[in-house]
Amino acid sequence: MLLRDLVATSAAVTETSGRLQKIERLADLLARVPGEEIETAVAFLSGRVRQGRLGVGYRAISTASDVAPHDDAVLALPELDATFAELADLGGKGSAAERGQALRRLFSRATAGEQDFLRRLLYGELRQGALEGVLVEAVARAARVGAGRLRRAAMLAGDLGPVARAALTSGDSALDAFVVRLMRPIQPMLAESEESVEAALDQLGDATLEYKLDGARIQVHKSNDDVRIFSRTLRDVTEAAPEVVEMVRALPARELILDGEVIALRPDGRPQPFQVTMRRFGRTRDVARSRSELPLTPFFFDCLYADGTILLDEPQERRVAALHDLAAAVAVPRVVRPTRDAALAFAREAIERGHEGVMAKSLAAPYAAGRRGAAWLKVKQARTLDLVVLAAEWGHGRRRGWLSNLHLGARDPEHHAFVMLGKTFKGMTDEMLTWQTEHLLRLEIGRDAYTVHVRPELVVEVAFNEIQESPVYPGGLALRFARVKRYRTDKTAADADTIDAVRALANW
Repeated sequence: MLLRDLVATSAAVTETSGRLQKIERLADLLARVPGEEIETAVAFLSGRVRQGRLGVGYRAISTASDVAPHDDAVLALPELDATFAELADLGGKGSAAERGQALRRLFSRATAGEQDFLRRLLYGELRQGALEGVLVEAVARAARVGAGRLRRAAMLAGDLGPVARAALTSGDSALDAFVVRLMRPIQPMLAESEESVEAALDQLGDATLEYKLDGARIQVHKSNDDVRIFSRTLRDVTEAAPEVVEMVRALPARELILDGEVIALRPDGRPQPFQVTMRRFGRTRDVARSRSELPLTPFFFDCLYADGTILLDEPQERRVAALHDLAAAVAVPRVVRPTRDAALAFAREAIERGHEGVMAKSLAAPYAAGRRGAAWLKVKQARTLDLVVLAAEWGHGRRRGWLSNLHLGARDPEHHAFVMLGKTFKGMTDEMLTWQTEHLLRLEIGRDAYTVHVRPELVVEVAFNEIQESPVYPGGLALRFARVKRYRTDKTAADADTIDAVRALANW
């Protein structure tokens, strides 16, 4: 299939606000994709490439894509997939230059519309409203199989791509092949956010509370002495955490699949920042030294499989009981069916010990990949900064016609400038979107196809959970989980927080 067809569908989905219409458009495309290209198409429509990390950053993509577009649509999905595989395999001296050349050749064969699609795909900014939930429904419709059955198969496979290929080429019976298999990671269950402990308990009813740790999500598989550790993105990270392997190997079960987090703790037991923990997963050499300097501690919160028993469909309460039977010493701190006062005290305790907040989980809920049903709710303590809006991107789908994604900057008084700290489109009501669109257009100083650049005058209060190192932004820092709280029309840009204040918060 030509990339042109996928780009046209992506654009149509972006312009469509209704969920059913999005599903119909995607299903129509997927029904026409050749079998051997389905996994590539599904990955692209999900906003990612099949190869994961390609070793190219923002600047390299920007430089490589600065070429005249091709007049005709000639790029096909197999060629793109092969090019990305080539980029992922490159390594060693001179590999950065080789990647740049390969990317430039690719962009020179793309039309203007295809260049834009590829640029956003590689940037990780292909927001077209085709979230995986919509894509699952589209595959189910195109393959004429049940969406629930397809969704479960994708969870067990750890990836929608191979499941979509099986369903679209061989039908419903092909989904029987996707079962729980040790050493094949399962897609993780995720949580929605809630503003308060009280609201979370009101929503869930019969619930348990756990510490919300700001560590690295891990899923650990054990088969006798063979232990494998997988990251949130299902990448094998076993070699980075030998202490976790040793600990799980010693547990009194022959076969296990555990879900949890691993975190680096200070000598006093308080957690290190997320970025510090992640250093362990960025190092492939001298792991023994890294282990001694920055030991990792695992905390498990779920048991998905134990000695031949599949627990995915069991209620949370049953899975927690199995976890405590097998690994109580490394289970995350929790309280079951707390009173409201006990829940608030538990949440305060979690924050006082340096953690993000708490997780509230329905005791009756099974384990389901993604955020289905909001059976897990996270309640986190957020910090705020007053930042200046530097630009805004036009919204897609339901937000079409509004300026939505804000570019946020901190004040740099030394250089009389602003330092960008990231973007956010979260936390905005329709009323806020309308107001900011009108106001920002009055401040416009320039624009391109997607972005309106504005005079740095409008101050917005932004909540965030952490400040992390970032190679993308010029200040070397970015806000994690940023969302808009309110506009500070009572403040001018001169009142905004400075980059030095941000560095101080980040302990730079």
